[in-house]
Amino acid sequence: MNEGINQQIAEAMAHLEATQAAVAKAEAGLRNATATARSRDRAVEATVGAQGQLTGVKFLDSKYQGMTATQLAASMMEAAEQARTKVTRQVMDTFGPLMGANPAIPGGRGIELDWAGIFGADAVGGRGGAARSAGDRLRDEIHEDDTDTSTGRSRA
Repeated sequence: MNEGINQQIAEAMAHLEATQAAVAKAEAGLRNATATARSRDRAVEATVGAQGQLTGVKFLDSKYQGMTATQLAASMMEAAEQARTKVTRQVMDTFGPLMGANPAIPGGRGIELDWAGIFGADAVGGRGGAARSAGDRLRDEIHEDDTDTSTGRSRA
């Protein structure tokens, strides 16, 4: 019986070491990860790093020249959010498979993370009616800014 337990311990340790090596490899691979996205109006392209930090912004095809500051800000926010969502997906896709249960441990459980708690519901696709991104709120403000309050008609 002792030999069976020792075998299970050896298998569990081997799995743990393999998982640790895979995590180190994943961390190294993601360290320089980036994601790029364009706004829906195709006026702005944003690039973010592995931790969601903004690393680059491009204004495309001179479209920004005809935009108000509020519209340009909304396009920037939208592109940056989309890029952050992409890099979040990369992280989740990379680490997700490494979080499973150790098969050498009977009844063992995998690691369960609250991805939405870490990255935010919008970033992991848990967007409900009440959860709205900053870009959506800013677009609402643009719509309100483009309406003449005295007549209720669009200024555009």
